[in-house]
Amino acid sequence: MVAQEVPTSSSMVVPHGPAGVGEARHRMRDELYRSGVAESVVDDAVLILSELLSNACRYARPLGRADRGDGDVRAAWRVDPGGGLRVEVTDGGGPTRPVPSTPSVTARGGRGLNIISALAQDWGVRDSATGEVTVWVVVTGGHRREDFATHVGGGSGFDFLDAYDDLD
Repeated sequence: MVAQEVPTSSSMVVPHGPAGVGEARHRMRDELYRSGVAESVVDDAVLILSELLSNACRYARPLGRADRGDGDVRAAWRVDPGGGLRVEVTDGGGPTRPVPSTPSVTARGGRGLNIISALAQDWGVRDSATGEVTVWVVVTGGHRREDFATHVGGGSGFDFLDAYDDLD
């Protein structure tokens, strides 16, 4: 058997648009599983990466030739020696800062950063002098909030499981 070197950090550039989100998710999942990261952390990290990339594509300009609509978004992740995982997505910035919203119960979107807040140990936004914006998230095992459904729902008081009460 030959030992396979698995990186503890990775970075990739994906197209600014939905096409790159799936590619990044698959690569992250494969690399993290091979490096021995706990399945629960991998699952949370893949969901977080998907949310961050989707937000970057929806709300921000791409890196590169943003004036022509061409460009990319950069995704990166790094496993620290303590087992924590840092996920980052960098884009060309946008007209607003990334902040969690308070969607209505019937809203079709607006929960992405609430999901991230519920799954992450910490997260934040870093601006560069060139106008790039990086949203970073730290994920660790066992950190998921106990009030996950309420937190994701934006504090609406709606319990997602209530919708399934009639199925019992």
